[in-house]
Amino acid sequence: MTIDEVVLLLKASQVNGLTTLQEMVLRSAWEGKTYTSIAVEAHYGEERVRKVAANLWQLLSNFWREPIHKSNFRSSLEPRRLSKMHQQLIKEFNQVATAISLELPCGPVSFSSRFYISRPPVEELAYAEIAKPGSVICIRASKKMGKSSLMLRMLAHAANQGFRTVSLDFRQADKAVFASLDKFLRWLCANVSRELQLEPKLDDYWNQDMGSKVSCSMYFQNYLLPALASPLVLVLNEVDWVFEYSEIAGEFLLLVRSWYEQAKRVEILQKLRLVLVFSKEIFVPLKLTQSPFHIGLAINLPPFTTEQVQELAQRHGLDWTDSKNALSLMAMVGGHPYLVRLALYHLVGKGGLEGDLHQLLQQALTTAGIYQEYLSQYVLALQEQPELGDAFYEVITAKDPVKLELAIAYRLQSMGLVNLEGDRAYPACELYRLYFRDRLNNTENFRHVRIEELAKENQLLRDLYSLDELTQLANRRYFHIYLQAEWQRLVRENAMHTQISEKLHFDSLCDRTPLSLILCNIDYFKIYNKIYSYDAGDDCLRQIANTIINCVKHPGNNNFTYQAHSKYSRNEFSSVLVARYSGEEFAVLIQIDAAAAVSLAEHIREQVKALLIKCEYPGIDGLPANVLTVSLGVASIIPNAENELNTLISAAEQALYQAKRKGRDRVVFS
Repeated sequence: MTIDEVVLLLKASQVNGLTTLQEMVLRSAWEGKTYTSIAVEAHYGEERVRKVAANLWQLLSNFWREPIHKSNFRSSLEPRRLSKMHQQLIKEFNQVATAISLELPCGPVSFSSRFYISRPPVEELAYAEIAKPGSVICIRASKKMGKSSLMLRMLAHAANQGFRTVSLDFRQADKAVFASLDKFLRWLCANVSRELQLEPKLDDYWNQDMGSKVSCSMYFQNYLLPALASPLVLVLNEVDWVFEYSEIAGEFLLLVRSWYEQAKRVEILQKLRLVLVFSKEIFVPLKLTQSPFHIGLAINLPPFTTEQVQELAQRHGLDWTDSKNALSLMAMVGGHPYLVRLALYHLVGKGGLEGDLHQLLQQALTTAGIYQEYLSQYVLALQEQPELGDAFYEVITAKDPVKLELAIAYRLQSMGLVNLEGDRAYPACELYRLYFRDRLNNTENFRHVRIEELAKENQLLRDLYSLDELTQLANRRYFHIYLQAEWQRLVRENAMHTQISEKLHFDSLCDRTPLSLILCNIDYFKIYNKIYSYDAGDDCLRQIANTIINCVKHPGNNNFTYQAHSKYSRNEFSSVLVARYSGEEFAVLIQIDAAAAVSLAEHIREQVKALLIKCEYPGIDGLPANVLTVSLGVASIIPNAENELNTLISAAEQALYQAKRKGRDRVVFS
């Protein structure tokens, strides 16, 4: 039995339900907190808390007909299962409560709403981070995934701790605010002052010679924060709007990073707790040691699980305990919080008949469906941005995840239309695939007469930007773009694994994803070109490129398993990029550990040698073989906020240098 079930049973069994203080005492006692700490958190006297608790233990003892007190509260009730009578009591209570409190899903779920579903350990991690001096929390999720609802609870939690809170929404800023960094930071400082009911004194602290960032920092350190008796939680919502202005975004994000780092030695900055809320992946060129998205706590809101959908259905008064209906709904909309809740709202609005679910899902794809208004907004948005519409149509008509340009993939992800595996996209839910497949196909905007010509032109431009014409591999430019995106993604994922592991007290090393880089250089290739001609050299490059691709796709007898990914190798997997790194050098970026990477590199070396490309250089002694060979340098690292991606490149280059110094035709690991 969970504490939620205990609370529901007491609410259902009492004529007047439970007061807010009674529920808080129950939940805090379940967590093992003392009466003293409960009193402090609830802002009540300890004597009052003890009296309320004594009354609760009596209620619980009467309900279960056995002695229940603080010391045995959880140990007595947690092992028990709800009886059929208890389940019926909760069901009837939920039905009555739902009839009274049913609310249309629109905007954030209010703090008092019974329809908010927690997604452990997200809330616990966020509350714990807010308590840390100088902390930064980054909340990232696509539209209508619950960012604002979580933000409301974080603000309420902070207020309960006695903190001052300010929430700013960048959508409220006029376009003129983004004309320059100076105007933007002055707008920020002025609005924080207003929310704190402090007189704006920007001119007293703004100094043109020091610059806008220093002036803004001094305004916080010397005026705003000293004026407060408690820490300030500053929530910056819809940070995506700042991303549209790359120069301002870059400088602003550097400022956030500097505040976080200075807080370790500047005591006044420890009073500031920042929360950044955004949907998009940022494409501002920052080093990882400069980005605020690799400090503090990164939160990516997950979809609902089957159990969470069942719990939400129960709160709507529906009996979905056998999970059949929950799974049917999730098969159409996944665990998307808004889509799930809208379905439950309409089911209950029709009388709570579970039999309506089948009809609701059948109508979901039609203009009479409950999602029509929501989905039609996407249709308009995709019509206005044909490049997104074309890319999304490709995704929903493909059998397997589709590789997209990173910028387009991230824009579709921020809209909530696709999920990503690396840079390969697939529909976020079956509803989107079925609904948009016909509409985008039949919409003139997407199936225009020139669509094929435009596609060819776009592909040509993409190829010129990211394709090596000779080998048809990714070029060095694309390699670095892809490396930066993969590095940032893995840093976030590994950080989340570490945070969860620390919360649950187990070792997270096995959960963190390594990234390995193999650099492969053709031995004496410049001499080969001179002796055998540049045409022969080009043919040699193509053969070796294909060999590397085949090694990645078919690793032979190597004792490891991985998946291959190359934009230009036409593979179906998504964890490897093969690129032409320079004239006679190739790069393989792969998510495997060091031992597996060395094994793969050795496999490549052997297979290139097995091509038996004749290589005889008159007058040159000490050649490793009479056929063309390669030298390979291997490096591996687990990406995290403490490391630079350049560390991986430098280590691989150093290993390659050692391989060549030691006689070539070999693999060296650094």
